[in-house]
Formats: sequence, structure tokens, C-alpha cells
Amino acid sequence: MYIVSHMMESVDGRIDCAMTEQIEPSDVYYEALDRLNCPTQLMGRVTMQIHYADSEPFVAVDKTPIGKTEFHVADRAAGYTVAVDTHGRLRWPSFCYDGKPLLVITAESCPREYLETLTRQNISWIAVGETAIDLHRAMSILESEFGAHRLAVVGGGHINGAFLAAGLLDEISVMIGPGIDGRKGMASVFDGIDDPGRPATLLSLQSVERMEGTDTLWLRYTPRK
Repeated sequence: MYIVSHMMESVDGRIDCAMTEQIEPSDVYYEALDRLNCPTQLMGRVTMQIHYADSEPFVAVDKTPIGKTEFHVADRAAGYTVAVDTHGRLRWPSFCYDGKPLLVITAESCPREYLETLTRQNISWIAVGETAIDLHRAMSILESEFGAHRLAVVGGGHINGAFLAAGLLDEISVMIGPGIDGRKGMASVFDGIDDPGRPATLLSLQSVERMEGTDTLWLRYTPRK
């Protein structure tokens, strides 16, 4: 599987959606995403909570975990909208988002009741990793069992950081909008790696493009081997 992190950021690397929409209100982010040719797109729990899930969390009556690697294919499609929800907390008003079937990835510690609820809603899911999601195995299942060969990680900073730490990114696609955030505590493109001694990830620049009619730059990098 080929995996791209694709993000819009301010000059100071912040990714708050309301802010990025203010500094670049056009659709160039989505135009670039289309050009990346990644039919399957993945977001972390916080991003999905903000944009797609119900406001009230799912609370299992029976908290017995599924306790093993398992998956359910509710629908086969050319691409999926993928949500990473380790503990099974998000409730879904629909089984389809952005014109694509929803697929939820959880850990094996997720209550079986939650996964059974997804099944009844015609939502695909993957449970993998004892207490934390095993991203390597999840991506392998996503490719082999669901047919996803190109995937874009599109939000937010912690899920980008998790894919970076796992060494799963083949490309980093960054759009720099013409503005500065500067507010304390705002998330950055890659965030949440709890290892102060981790070395920087070195990149090789592949292309730079000024998006037509804007002051936004599109930079594409690959990790150095």
C-alpha cells in the first residue's frame, strides 16, 4: 500500500481547520488531494468527532472486548472513508461519508458490543492490536481484504504522528497557506510522538507548486531511506 499524509497548514505549521479555511478559502486542498489519486482517506478520532460523528459518545453496556484480530466487510468499494477509533467511542449517524463507505479501525480491547453495532449499521471495521491499534497490520488488512492500495491520511496531527512513528508514510504532501496562526497550544501537522530523543525524519523534496490563483504552495516530499 502507498500511504500519503496530505495536510493544509499555516506558515507556522498549525492545522486548525477554521484557521486554515480562513487563510485559504478556495478548494485547492481538495484539488491536490484528487491529484494524489488516493480513493481511501483516513482520519483520526478527534477529526472524525468534529466533522462526522454524533456528539454523544458510544457507551457499551457489555464491555467484554473482542479480544482478537478480526474484521468485517460490510461493503466493497473503490475507496473508503476510514476512521481510527481505538476504544470504540464514536457513534455514527450514517454508514457513508464523502460518497464512500465508512470503515472503522479499533484495537482488540474495543467492546464486542461496539463492533456488533457497527455491523448492524452496515459499517465495515477492523479490530487489530491488543490495547493499541497495530497500524502495520491494519494497513495490511485494509489492502488485502478491502482492496485499498493508495491511502491518504488527512487529519489530524496525532494520527499523522502515529503513521510517521510507525514508518508507514511513503509521501508527505503539505500545502502551506498564506497566513500565520501563532496561538498557543494549537496542533501541528505532526504531533503527539512521546519520545523526546526521537531523531528528525529527513525528507527529499520532490516538487513545489504554487497553486493557480492563490498564494498557497504545495510541497511534496518522500522520506529519505
